[in-house]
Amino acid sequence: MDEKIQQRIGGKVLKRRFSLVVFGLALCACLSGCLGIGPSTVARDRFDYTTAVADSWKRQMLLNIVKIRYGDAPIFLDVASIINQYQLTTDLNASVGWSYPPAGNNQRVGIDGNFIDRPTITYTPLSGAKFAENLMTPVAPTTVMSLVEGSYPIDLVFRILVHSVNGIQNQFGGASRARRADPQFYIILEKLRRIQASGAVALRVKKADNREGLFMVFRKKMDPELEKESREVRRMLGLQEEGGEFRVVYGSVSTGENEVALLTRSILEILTDISATVQVPPEHVTEKRVTPTMEPEGEGIKGNMISILCSAKKPDDDFAAVPYRDRWFWIDDRDYRSKKLFSFLMFVMTLTETGGKQGAPIVTINAGG
Repeated sequence: MDEKIQQRIGGKVLKRRFSLVVFGLALCACLSGCLGIGPSTVARDRFDYTTAVADSWKRQMLLNIVKIRYGDAPIFLDVASIINQYQLTTDLNASVGWSYPPAGNNQRVGIDGNFIDRPTITYTPLSGAKFAENLMTPVAPTTVMSLVEGSYPIDLVFRILVHSVNGIQNQFGGASRARRADPQFYIILEKLRRIQASGAVALRVKKADNREGLFMVFRKKMDPELEKESREVRRMLGLQEEGGEFRVVYGSVSTGENEVALLTRSILEILTDISATVQVPPEHVTEKRVTPTMEPEGEGIKGNMISILCSAKKPDDDFAAVPYRDRWFWIDDRDYRSKKLFSFLMFVMTLTETGGKQGAPIVTINAGG
């Protein structure tokens, strides 16, 4: 082939390849300059971390209930902070060379990239005198009644959070002082639930004896059947049958006919009561590693509040599951009542002040590679 023709062909090939190199470099520069990874991760990370923290919280609560069942001390670890760090680095390089004949032409484009996702999670053990005090301090009667006013069923709230109402005892599963409920207790709760559902009972705060007090108010106008049940409840509690307003206080017994005394439970007592009905392996009872499971008194509010099962293998369909002592303890995802009450229990836990973080040791784990 003539030398001039070769040069002409080589020039065209070179121009075409050089154009491709320039286009590749321009594209890479555009991508490296305009790509923003931060905003696009917000929705994903927020959802993923919310799910992860919620699941770990459920498992921690379940594990502590099981540990109390076996006489172990509960330990709570709070997620204090989550810091997620993203890093994207790019390195672009290109080279063009040519020689004659055209077959010797060469071009090279190089692109190096590195993406790093490095979350840092800080855990804070909840400990200290303040936290222990809050764990053992009874839930305030105002909190109990606020839950009722917030449309939580009064029978379930009282069954979980209250030891007694005007001296009428609730069931308790603590191994050292386990007891059955007074027969009147469940009758009162059933009647109060029907009265609450009708809207015939309400709460209000007013000043009495130069201080604010919480009062339970029974509506004066109601249908005859509810009026009959309302009178029956007041009679069983030792209240004035004709009265419509009663002060709510903390205590084991009332001091008069116009007072409702609630002896409430602490968070530790609530967890202890729930733990008494956790299912355990029979051999653990035989070996005296744990006390026998407390049998329920009946169905509904007389039965187990939260059904926690035990199996040798990890369940396939669980709401929450934890391994402990070579067994799996879990709540069935198809057990709606247990799921709902377990979630309610975690909500009650948030209503108590979890102090004691100041000065506590902080463990920071770099969760990245």
